[in-house]
Amino acid sequence: MKKPGAAGAVLSGKGLKWALVALIDLALLYVVTLMYAQGEIAFALVILLLGGIGTWVFTSEKAYNFRYVYPSLLGVILFVVFPLIYTVNVAFTNYSSSNLLTFERVKQIHLAKRYQSGDDKYTLALYQSGENYQLQLTDKDDNTRAFVTEGFAKSKEKLRINASQDIQPAGDKLAMRNVIKMRTSLKKLTVVLPDNRELVMTSLREFGAMAPLFTEGEEGSLINNQTGSVAKPDFETGYYLDENGKTMTPGFTIYIGWDNFTKVLTDPGIQGPFLKIFTWTLIFAALTVVFTLVVGLLLACLVQWEPLKESGIYRVLLILPYAVPAFISILIFRGLFNQNFGEINMVLEALFGISPEWFTNEYLAKSMILMVNTWLGYPYMMILCMGLLKAIPEDLYEASAIDGAGPIQNLMNITLPMIIKPLTPLLIASFAFNFNNFVLINLLTGGLPNMIGATTPAGATDILVSYTFRIAFGQYGQDYGLASAIAALIFLVVGAIAWANLKATRSVQEQ
Repeated sequence: MKKPGAAGAVLSGKGLKWALVALIDLALLYVVTLMYAQGEIAFALVILLLGGIGTWVFTSEKAYNFRYVYPSLLGVILFVVFPLIYTVNVAFTNYSSSNLLTFERVKQIHLAKRYQSGDDKYTLALYQSGENYQLQLTDKDDNTRAFVTEGFAKSKEKLRINASQDIQPAGDKLAMRNVIKMRTSLKKLTVVLPDNRELVMTSLREFGAMAPLFTEGEEGSLINNQTGSVAKPDFETGYYLDENGKTMTPGFTIYIGWDNFTKVLTDPGIQGPFLKIFTWTLIFAALTVVFTLVVGLLLACLVQWEPLKESGIYRVLLILPYAVPAFISILIFRGLFNQNFGEINMVLEALFGISPEWFTNEYLAKSMILMVNTWLGYPYMMILCMGLLKAIPEDLYEASAIDGAGPIQNLMNITLPMIIKPLTPLLIASFAFNFNNFVLINLLTGGLPNMIGATTPAGATDILVSYTFRIAFGQYGQDYGLASAIAALIFLVVGAIAWANLKATRSVQEQ
């Protein structure tokens, strides 16, 4: 039988749990409301769904076992599944730097445009009294007609004059040099006259009447109040088009179906560079794995060679490239390979009279990347091989020596067959890592030299991930939809590599 005190403690614990869950749910509902109000409906629905599932998991007795799994699943959904779904969704749109906003937002931007609506011009005089300022606006055609605003601070952006005022402004009239100092604040100022006309600063000495440039017509069209022409939204291109077919920027985001994927596969200006970059990415990742494995294995055999004295010192020295942060090593190599002042070219010119163009020649640039990446990656392979070599029975080498086998025969007939199976999943993982080795390409060459004839930013040394980055965030325009389509294709390739990795790991475990 439970004691009354223990029952009270249980009830108190349950009350605290419900209070904590209610507090978290209220906070989530507040965040969902803010996101929905800002038009981020997808994010709002995801948070609402995950919050509802979390509330059920941590309050229901039936879901007790899921309490330990839910946090990890939440992380996978938030940081893997949702970004993947969002990226694929963007791949089916024209989302870019010129088509960044929704249709309603673009329409509001056009409706907010103003133009100087007539010959109404007012000379300005600026007065200051302490921290406040006043404007006196005098009609240039009728000097007897003047308006005086109320006092305003520098940060004020809109003033309304209810009626014509004959009163004199307070304070001292400022000289032109002081008006010039205030021009930034004055340019942000809008003065609304009693007849609702708006005046803005048109020069250092004048304010002019402004009016809306567009008026909304039927089906979202825009009527130009200045010319009378009509601009209609084109939901196939994502722009407003005037009567002459000219696009009006900014554009709006629309769904374009498989166009981005089709463009990658059929547009000559994209298809050619994409296939070249895809091929180079495969070659780069494969050769990196081969070179690092060969160098790492040979050095592992060397440092474990019994006649070698002070092998521990060599181990430490050979592992140092792995200890230094990669970005520091890459930047150092960028300086060493400098075509004009790099030490490598100085040595080559002194010995052989040549000065290779490492960054402007496509094949030399690719060779440089492979050399640098081999330097960065061989310590990892060396450490793996050292561990695997320790697991090979010495009896095999002794029997081989009796048969008269040499080092090459031992390597090909004993060492490689014994280590290749447990090493295969790690080699596949290394291939997948180098397939997306963005840091190396971005810091060493930036993808240069550029490809001739490409309609998108594409370089000879770009791999798929750096090519995608340049399309999405490059200085020549940002095409997020096309970049998302390429990212989706990369996901399929990397997913296939991950599947192969799992299959290889499973086959090794079963043997």
